[in-house]
Amino acid sequence: MSGFDKVVGSYEEALAELSDGMTIIAGGFGLCGIPEGLIGQIKKMGTRGLTVVSNNAGVDGFGLGLLLEDRQIKKMIASYVGENALFEQQLLSGELEVELTPQGTLAEKMRAGGAGIPAFFTATGYGTPVGEGKEVREFDGRPYILERSITGDFAIVKGWKADRYGNVIYRHTAQNFNPMAATAGKITVVEVEEIVEPGELDPSQIHTPGIYVNRVIQGQFEKRIEQRTVRPA
Repeated sequence: MSGFDKVVGSYEEALAELSDGMTIIAGGFGLCGIPEGLIGQIKKMGTRGLTVVSNNAGVDGFGLGLLLEDRQIKKMIASYVGENALFEQQLLSGELEVELTPQGTLAEKMRAGGAGIPAFFTATGYGTPVGEGKEVREFDGRPYILERSITGDFAIVKGWKADRYGNVIYRHTAQNFNPMAATAGKITVVEVEEIVEPGELDPSQIHTPGIYVNRVIQGQFEKRIEQRTVRPA
């Protein structure tokens, strides 16, 4: 295989160079499309003082909630955190710093960071605590606030299929924040269900081109359901 092969054989290799105090951008929405094995490896490593950028913090005992158990996360930048009692406890006790960000703004912060755009103006959050202390400009008679983009030392992403060159396809709603997160890491690691040989993926179906991806690992996934809702029998 050529030097473009990005497949690694272990989680240790996948997260080599991850160290205390780094910023991690994590894909996923709730428990859908989260890089379960990579999160588990961070817990195993015991890396601390982390800033984690993610739509949410998982749930108690699963997803990013595993990292809260060992106080590995110092700061969360997220848009929704209502499914995690431990998160609430650490926030109220002052153990955890939290920067709540509107969901669309968070997605654009990742996308802009990956595109090399340092900041952008958005109307979302103007006149609320989200906009306090931020630069305001008026466009076409409407006020907008300046938001800084986000990049991370690592991006951890969950895909459906990838080839050995790092081209990735996501499955249905598991796309969520994963494509934006994948662009915004200095080192992007993608955990997938299946690795195929180059040329097996339809180029028109690829969501994340391999140019953004540094490492690919094949994982095993529990795919836990966050909120199970069924109709009466």
